[in-house]
Amino acid sequence: MNTTPTRALAPFKVAPIGFGCMNLDHGYGPSVSDAQGERVLHGALDAGYTLLDTATLYGFGKNETRIGNVLKSRRSEYVLTSKCGMGGVKGADGVTRRVIDGTPSTIKAQCEASLQRLQTDVIDLYYLHRWHKAVPIEDSVGALADLVREGKIRNIGLSEVSAATLRRAHAVHPIAALQTEYSLWTRNPEIAVLQTCAELGTAFVAFSPLARGFLGGLQDTAAFDAKDIRRTMGRFSAEHYPKNLALMGDVSRIAAQYGCTTAQLSLAWLLHQAPHIIPIPGTTNVTHLLENAAASRIVLSAATLAELSTLFAPSKIAGARYDAQSQSEVDTESF
Repeated sequence: MNTTPTRALAPFKVAPIGFGCMNLDHGYGPSVSDAQGERVLHGALDAGYTLLDTATLYGFGKNETRIGNVLKSRRSEYVLTSKCGMGGVKGADGVTRRVIDGTPSTIKAQCEASLQRLQTDVIDLYYLHRWHKAVPIEDSVGALADLVREGKIRNIGLSEVSAATLRRAHAVHPIAALQTEYSLWTRNPEIAVLQTCAELGTAFVAFSPLARGFLGGLQDTAAFDAKDIRRTMGRFSAEHYPKNLALMGDVSRIAAQYGCTTAQLSLAWLLHQAPHIIPIPGTTNVTHLLENAAASRIVLSAATLAELSTLFAPSKIAGARYDAQSQSEVDTESF
């Protein structure tokens, strides 16, 4: 299944694995240098990546600006996706903080700003980054539908929503893609969203498919940057992370049998789950970029798939996916 050369994303055919650009400017520490960012972004296209994923939130616009500056001459080579509804607002103290705002006026204003930063006339797929629960999903999707009619975006996506919310949104305008976390250690999409996406013809875009580094062999959580978002996540805590690491011994053994890395094995498992799944691992390392792309060529046996699925059954994972605040901001089903 995962050897299919392309996967469907609305009217586009993209490589089975996309590139999540967040790591370059957001989430895990300081932004990379301009030179390193340029190496990674050009390296992604040169390696055959055809889907790039960014957002208004990432670096509070810096990530989009980076992509626009570096790749404007190669715009025709990739499907460009970005997100709205979650951005930065500067407070009276001068500090910019993350704010969720899904009102139609904010969605449209953020789109205009994204188009300018990305130096493009149209965004191929534009997600609502979080459902602003004070605003009916129908209103937010209605604003996105206006942007489609105006030719500023081509397709609409949603992030971190439930199957029920997806159906409500899809009734307003076709939803081309739903993005949420999915990996061996985060299996929530299997409850309902994966099947609903298949029924509606909606692509499922899996972010953090390597479990924010865990499935790539991350060992030292104490070395996280002071602003690393993983510091707030229970699974990476001193209490829970050692328990999760204990699962990785078997993953290393299986990866050795296939002559691949644990990251490649994890991506291959994900691609085998369904043909409408598109993982978007992120990295700041060109070597890892190439390794991740190569995972699409790995074919796993049914026995291996079952073994991995059982090894990472949700009941075996220690700690919560998000802290209480972040969990309250998503609409996804959970075990």
